[in-house]
Parts: sequence; structure tokens; C-alpha cells
Amino acid sequence: MDAHELPPEEKTKLTHELLNKAYKRLKLEKRRDHMHELISTMLSHRTNHKDEETAYYTMLERFGDWEGVMNANFDDLADAIKTTRYPGQKVPQIQQTLRIIKEERGEFSIDFLEDLSVDEAMTWLTKLPGVGLKTATLLLLFNFYKPVMPVDTHVFRISQRVGLIGAKVTANKAHDLLLYMLPEEPVELFNFHVHMLRHGQRVCTFFAPKCEECVLHNICNYYQDVRFKGIDKAA
Repeated sequence: MDAHELPPEEKTKLTHELLNKAYKRLKLEKRRDHMHELISTMLSHRTNHKDEETAYYTMLERFGDWEGVMNANFDDLADAIKTTRYPGQKVPQIQQTLRIIKEERGEFSIDFLEDLSVDEAMTWLTKLPGVGLKTATLLLLFNFYKPVMPVDTHVFRISQRVGLIGAKVTANKAHDLLLYMLPEEPVELFNFHVHMLRHGQRVCTFFAPKCEECVLHNICNYYQDVRFKGIDKAA
């Protein structure tokens, strides 16, 4: 059996090992406070990190605190976060999310998620407007160290190209499938996510992936079935 014909479980384990060698393993340490992580992740939809950060700090500079953001004029808040994609959609989502948190918790804090089970925390978060499975899993893994598997566009693209998941698997379903095939330790899930993200940005890009320098090409369906045969370069 050729390496790219291995079962998905074995490919996922190999992918994790190869990327751990290719990229420096990271400690799982909270990068931002909980509210910052939640709102920034909402801002990051279809937006690069630099523009997301600009929007976040401009918003707080103009309106002072979460109370000010929650009560801000629609047009003023949309202007403050204009470096993100679809600011007009994000304004009501952010303001309603802040309103729900304040009304339910009595303060702008989601620290209580620490004491909830994964299922309970996921259920609560995904009821918030603008918070889907990706946002919820990122927050729970990065900030609360819970065993979940965030699947962004890079993780999803590489997983399908290599053959960790099927071509018809949805991004939402990929969260469960990859989680099942990976170690349950949050630090391992964190490293898999971050390494896949970096690999997708640097090597396995959407356009013109750099297959020849990819550490996964021996086990990759796309490389063996498409690139190696020159199908994607055919006139």
C-alpha cells in the first residue's frame, strides 16, 4: 500500500507528526483575555489578522469599553470596524452578543465557561449571534483549554487535499471527524490547528500550492493523484 492510500486515521496521525517536526511545537497559553478573544474572533470572519486587530483597538478607543460598544450608534461602530469584511453585519451581532452577556451574567464576562462541560459551553456560545462552530471551538481551545478541534479554511483545505476527510465532508462535520482521529489532549489539538494554519498560509495555499516542498506530499491525495501526474497543469 502506498503512503497516500493509508486510512484517514493513520494519515491524520502522520500529518500531526510531520507538521510537529516541520514547525516548532508551541505551548498552549492564553494569548488574549476571554472577551477580547470572543469579539476579535467575531471580527476576524473573512478578515486578516492585521485588519481584525486594527478594528478591535479602534472600536475600544472610540467607545471606551464594552458598555460603550454595546450602546454605540450603528454607523459609528460600523466605521470603527471598517477594516473588517462585512462590518454592517458584524455591528448588530457584536452588540447583541454584548447585550446577552450583560443581561445573563450581570457583567461583560464569560469566565463562567471555564466551569461548563464542552457540550454546555458549545451550546451556550453557539446561541450567540455571529458565533458559529469555528468561533466557539477557537475560544474554548485557545482560552479555556478544552478538547475541541477548530477547523478554519486552512485546516479544512489541507485535510481534504491530503485525504484526512472526504471530498464531500462539510466544514462543520470536519470538526468532529478530526477531533475523533486526534489525541484528546488540548495541547495536541492546539498544535495541530496552528501548524495546519501555518502550513496553509505558507505551503498548501489555495492557489498554486508548493507541493514539491511540502512535508506531506508522500501521503497527500492531491499530490499523488493530481500534481504528480500534472493534471492541474494541463492545458
